[in-house]
Amino acid sequence: MNKNISALYQIAQKETRKIIGLMSGTSLDGLDIALCEISGSGQNTAVKVAHFETIDYSEEIKIEIRKVFAKKEIDFQHLVLLNEWIGILHAEMINSFLKKRNILSDEVDLIASHGQTVLHAPKFLHQQEKFPNATLQIGDGDHIAVKTGIITLSDFRQKHIAAGGEGAPLAVYGDYFLFGKKGENRIMLNMGGIANFTFLPASSNAEETFVTDTGTGNTLIDFFTKQYYPEKSYDKDAEIAQQGTVNQLLLDNLKDNAFFSQEFPKTIGPELFSEAYVKAALAKSAIETISAPNLLATLTRFSAETIAEAIYYSVKDSAFKLENFKIYMSGGGTHNPLLVKWLKELLPCTFRKTDELGISGDAKEAVLFAILANETVAGEDFNFGSHKGIPSVTMGKISFPN
Repeated sequence: MNKNISALYQIAQKETRKIIGLMSGTSLDGLDIALCEISGSGQNTAVKVAHFETIDYSEEIKIEIRKVFAKKEIDFQHLVLLNEWIGILHAEMINSFLKKRNILSDEVDLIASHGQTVLHAPKFLHQQEKFPNATLQIGDGDHIAVKTGIITLSDFRQKHIAAGGEGAPLAVYGDYFLFGKKGENRIMLNMGGIANFTFLPASSNAEETFVTDTGTGNTLIDFFTKQYYPEKSYDKDAEIAQQGTVNQLLLDNLKDNAFFSQEFPKTIGPELFSEAYVKAALAKSAIETISAPNLLATLTRFSAETIAEAIYYSVKDSAFKLENFKIYMSGGGTHNPLLVKWLKELLPCTFRKTDELGISGDAKEAVLFAILANETVAGEDFNFGSHKGIPSVTMGKISFPN
């Protein structure tokens, strides 16, 4: 037997596996690294986050990624070079993370790398009939495996698309295995660059589980904060937005897009919710100039209302009552007090943070990719039923270090 296959087999047999989960989202703020100790699989999965750190992207890294990020027309050679470069950078960050904690690479079983999304193109967005849903994450897994010496799983989203999904959101798998609780209707709301949620029914019935993107989370708020204030990467504590007033006409025009009337579940990205999107809404509203506080207040309200409306419309025709739901928040939006305040006003639910369930909201997405890798290596068949958006598949391409 090939030694790499043998090593993978031995990892699958372990009672507890040490898996590093990696996540770098559309906010381009950095690489989340979570070293997880995972036992079991499926609904018997148990996770302990041994170490977690976000290693910030330098401005140089952000500039290079933005050259291709969410753009239809790019320098193709630059994209190819970035694929290798990001893989090497992520490997260096992992090595630094481990060295800082005196952990040897031999002590880690697997790396689960989400990669850096550069384009997300569901069919609704690209609207080219002969082409399928598509997405692209860069940061080559072979480079990570070779540079760290650790077996690496990457490129998780392609299997989801191949099996009939849109490549996102993938959080549903880990959410269901980790956070489902019989007797309690839960919504796991993640507010990253794009917002999404997983509904976990009190019945614990996998076929009643539901997941969807809702629209923009932080991506527009972050982008225009930087436009007005180049020294800032985001509106910390909504300090700027809280000084502003929501422009109702602009808000109405921001919400006037076919995406919001599309059938659930659905996915989207910054390819739609971009600078051009906001400028078009400003033009439609006949607004030539707007202050930073007023624009950021309006964009924050835009995120709040579209999240709340998606949650409401997803359950309004069911037997479930929103008053009986608990919403567990994660992602950068959790740290935005104005966004959270408005969500609480718009939804009659109890709000909590995933930290109360034992997983930091900042680490959650990295942890969920570690769970996906665990399922691929050690999981058994698990059926989420035939409903749209959650194909019952294992995901991730495997890269060996030698």
